[in-house]
Amino acid sequence: MSTEEPSRASVEAQTGSAGPGPIEPTVEAEAAQHPSPADAPPPRRSIWTRIDRPFRLGFLVTLGGLAAILVALALTSLSTVLVYVAFALFAALGLNPAVRLLERRGLSRGLSVAIVIVALVTAVGLVLVMIVPVVVEQIASFVKSVPKVVDDFTHTDLYALLERQFGDQIGSLLSDGQKLLTDGKTLTALGGGALKVGTSIAAGISAFVIVFVLTLYFVVGLPAIITSMLRLVPARKRSQTRSIVMQITESVGGYVQGMVILAFANSMVALLLYVLLGLPFPPLMAVVAFLVTLIPLVGPLLFLAIGTVTALLADPLHALIFGVVYLIYIQIEAYVLTPRVMNRTLSVPGLLVVIGALVGGTLLGLLGALVAVPATASLLIILNQIFIPRQDART
Repeated sequence: MSTEEPSRASVEAQTGSAGPGPIEPTVEAEAAQHPSPADAPPPRRSIWTRIDRPFRLGFLVTLGGLAAILVALALTSLSTVLVYVAFALFAALGLNPAVRLLERRGLSRGLSVAIVIVALVTAVGLVLVMIVPVVVEQIASFVKSVPKVVDDFTHTDLYALLERQFGDQIGSLLSDGQKLLTDGKTLTALGGGALKVGTSIAAGISAFVIVFVLTLYFVVGLPAIITSMLRLVPARKRSQTRSIVMQITESVGGYVQGMVILAFANSMVALLLYVLLGLPFPPLMAVVAFLVTLIPLVGPLLFLAIGTVTALLADPLHALIFGVVYLIYIQIEAYVLTPRVMNRTLSVPGLLVVIGALVGGTLLGLLGALVAVPATASLLIILNQIFIPRQDART
């Protein structure tokens, strides 16, 4: 037998194997292949976070603070632009359901957008042509009729009652109000001067044009924008994220359309009541009602006060009738119309609506009040689709 065979046998005896096969790794080899966490070298801290180098740490903290201040200043400077973008996006989401309806009828996206925009421009143009001259004329008539309205009010029983309660203060208050409404110099001074008033009008027109153009771009490119944003999400979550985004866009669009429908209903009720009761300036009050009641929650109550006070100067009895009837309509709208219009797209508890509107109005004013309800609905969708299922899956 050769010297090679004993060596092979001795190796097999040492490894405990009698035939060919894989050799079992030794303890040292196993430790080398799978080192324990205790054997791992300690992590090396960055030189920027070491306490024993206070200069570098302070420099880093100072740079972070300066960067935060610069970002805050930039956002403050861009606040007007951000508001324009938010209004345009809000309007685009409001028009998107109409565009999708035409797409489901077989029309292309571009043709659907064109039809919706032309219909919108036509409707707005007709309203402006029919309403604006009448409103301007009635504003002028209102200013001219203020002395007569105030004089007629001073001969009513209500004025006599107020005079007995408050003395001469009610008379001076009416005189100051009459001067404020009829004196052009006072109105100009309140506006900051003729130049500032003209600048404000020009800024308002330019803002409207900017928002309109941005709305067109958002409506046309909304699917592409959503697709581009979804590419930032991991591929395994894109399907769920797309479903959530589509639910949010549908909810916001339905909310915008619902608010416009309810505001139009409010304006028609105000117009009808003013015409039937013979109160002055029905078209003007209808326009005011439409604009004011676009504000959620407080809009109808605010117009109730405006409409009642305006009617009070003409006829206290008719003002009382208007206030009672419009208050009844507010209750019908809250418990009948609003659920039918809004619950198809939004399902938000009333308490959250109130809290959201208060928070949004406090932070962003009118824009915050407008977007508070759809923002709350969007958060609820995210919670119901992502957070709650994760919590339910935990044991």
